[in-house]
Amino acid sequence: MSGPRAGDAPVFRDAFCENFETLVRWRRDVRRFRLDPLPGDLLERLLEVADLAPSVGNSQPWRLVLVEQEERRAEIIRLYESENAAALAQYQGGRADTYASLKLAGLREAPVHIAVFCDTDPEQGHGLGRATMPETLAYSVVGMIQTLWLAARARGVGLGWVSILDPLAIAALLDVPGNWTFIGYLCLGYPEEEHEDPELERAGWQARTSLSERLWRR
Repeated sequence: MSGPRAGDAPVFRDAFCENFETLVRWRRDVRRFRLDPLPGDLLERLLEVADLAPSVGNSQPWRLVLVEQEERRAEIIRLYESENAAALAQYQGGRADTYASLKLAGLREAPVHIAVFCDTDPEQGHGLGRATMPETLAYSVVGMIQTLWLAARARGVGLGWVSILDPLAIAALLDVPGNWTFIGYLCLGYPEEEHEDPELERAGWQARTSLSERLWRR
């Protein structure tokens, strides 16, 4: 909770900041879901929080498609399995064995599927802030996804981002406007298990490295 208000702005005390750090540490890319549906209006509440995310020029370029039809979900799974097999073929030896053992999506179990797109020319925002960097629209959508991720984690809901999909095939399957660019496919639901460390690290794929390896000063 926020502490006393200073003017119109809340004051976030140390305990809140520590809880926020814990939230970030426990935000995991979930691939193992329980089948339980999300209760009541929880999904709507999470999406409303995510919609508060900042965006270039206040353009709110994210476009969300709830994928509910079983036929479309089955085709998404087929597309994923095809792309995943192609990705596996790029590795050899032990690395291929490790890749083959990884569970990289919870498409069959997750009760909620959301395809996220970016409107590449939204009327809202009137082009502000993106003339030299139009990619900031996509960055804004990613910021929304991260906001959703944290909001879900805070409510005990897991989110998994499936990127092993062909963007053009997904856009065609979901019949979205031609100026929408596919950003990611999200699975949401209650996690089957809880871990603070990333699953890829536990599986021996790649450990996290120190920030000092990615920080430069000029």
